[in-house]
Amino acid sequence: MNSSVIDELSKRISGALPPGASVMKEDLEKNIRSVLHAAFSKMDLVTREEFEVQAQVLQRTRERLEALEKQVTELESQLLPPRPEE
Repeated sequence: MNSSVIDELSKRISGALPPGASVMKEDLEKNIRSVLHAAFSKMDLVTREEFEVQAQVLQRTRERLEALEKQVTELESQLLPPRPEE
């Protein structure tokens, strides 16, 4: 995860602390940043860019699959005699 996002989250969390905790604000921000970084690292997240690339790959794969299904159907219709209707 992007460290700037983690920094922003840690600042927001420390900013939400009661006024009496402002003395420990810098230390708390550092600890919160560390905890957030460890938690996000364990989540095995992908970036938006990686997600978009995979979405495009999936779209192309779907299009290719549909084209191949159509081609198979056409070939089957050429090779197999028509079924009598019941």
